[in-house]
Amino acid sequence: MDLYLNDKTAVVTGASQGIGRAIVKQLAMEGVKVLATARNADLLEDLKQEIEREGGISPVILKQDLVHGNAAAVIAQTALEALSRVDILINNAGKSNPLGIIASDADWRRSMQLDFDRVRQLTEELLPHFLQNRQGAILNLCSGYELRNINASAVAKAAVVSWSKALACEVGPSGIRVNCLQPGLIDTENIRPYFTADERRRFAEREIPLGDFGSPEDMAAMAVFLVSPRAKYITGAVSAVDGGMQRYPF
Repeated sequence: MDLYLNDKTAVVTGASQGIGRAIVKQLAMEGVKVLATARNADLLEDLKQEIEREGGISPVILKQDLVHGNAAAVIAQTALEALSRVDILINNAGKSNPLGIIASDADWRRSMQLDFDRVRQLTEELLPHFLQNRQGAILNLCSGYELRNINASAVAKAAVVSWSKALACEVGPSGIRVNCLQPGLIDTENIRPYFTADERRRFAEREIPLGDFGSPEDMAAMAVFLVSPRAKYITGAVSAVDGGMQRYPF
């Protein structure tokens, strides 16, 4: 299926590994020029070379830690200078932050800053550009809601969902779509420490109708569809890629 993405441009955060890396690669193979940003320059360079070897559109790479206060402005300015225009924004960066039932304000602020504030700030940096062009696709990676333990990142991502749905209503008349993508148990560096191979097998057999954890490529396939013109009538949605799983184990 042609997703009509050839010659589009995109910004993807958290792009050096896992889900973000898979998204950048699939966009590049669809003909999208991507600004891929993350903290690890070596992994970004490796991703760029991998895409070039496989015949995709070579991405622009930017080493940038989103924790820095001016990160959103730097990413937006670099993207507009390097790409001339931005058609797609995928806010993927984030970091799990499990906490006890009593935690410090600093722990909570750290997650709210990275997982909500920076998502909002980068989006707002690019919104004038989207509004001027009367087009744009914004996709925010969120989190599961049925965790068994408190995780500040999941709380911040819940705020992202609420904000995204309201934003979709506000900017829809200007041709801008805003959606969220919710992962289940995806086989990434963030998830692997929680399960031994045997625990993974037993949990998947018991809790996941499709029988195993997902891959970053499974997430990327849905992400690329949602930002494509094929999804032109989808906005304000939260789409789950979880193999049918209803419960979250951590």
